[in-house]
Amino acid sequence: QVQLVESGGGLVQAGGSLRLSCAASGRTFSRYPMGWFRQAPGKERAFVAAINWSGDRTYYGDSVRGRFTISRDNAKNTVYLQMNSLTVDDTAVYYCVADDSSQYFSLNYYLGAAYDYWGQGTQVTVSS
Repeated sequence: QVQLVESGGGLVQAGGSLRLSCAASGRTFSRYPMGWFRQAPGKERAFVAAINWSGDRTYYGDSVRGRFTISRDNAKNTVYLQMNSLTVDDTAVYYCVADDSSQYFSLNYYLGAAYDYWGQGTQVTVSS
């Protein structure tokens, strides 16, 4: 059974940092893209970041570019999201995703439908 388990969420003050982790089990995703989405209360799910299998290509949503960094450790089957300069607008449930259909990014990498597996999510709350 494939599982993506997020961790590292919590409560942080505006301007602070958090590092999210997503550990995959049940299969290896070392040859496939992975990423993060988020959903804030009352808002639609939004693309945050994605990384290719080797880690040398990344994409970011406009609202997080320059503040968040996605990375991965294929030996650990884990993807990370370093979040800096957090604002209250970053408050959301963050979901880890994985694509196992191709080692190359989908043209629609910024859409949830491009990913085959989703984690349960981890809450990030940023206080003012």
